Amino acid sequence: MSIIIRPIVTEKVTKESEVLNRFGFVVNKKANKVQIKKAVEAAYGVTILSVNTMNVRPDRTTKYTKSGLISGKTNAIKKAIVQVQEGETIDFYNNI
Repeated sequence: MSIIIRPIVTEKVTKESEVLNRFGFVVNKKANKVQIKKAVEAAYGVTILSVNTMNVRPDRTTKYTKSGLISGKTNAIKKAIVQVQEGETIDFYNNI
């Protein structure tokens, strides 16, 4: 079971990484905070101070087309925001 799926690279997370040393990841839905902490420390070689997680619900959409009403949804994901010790950083572009 792979814990870390991919890093989150958005404007909000990038600003938090510069100011507060917090980095975001999309993680496995069944992973807990302890597993996430160990996986990030092993993958990037940094010391993690705290882990915050959030479950993001799927978005549902409805489209009206010539053939009728089509409905769909996105996948549900789990995000983790990890705070790294002062002075350490994670460089996503070298580890991808």
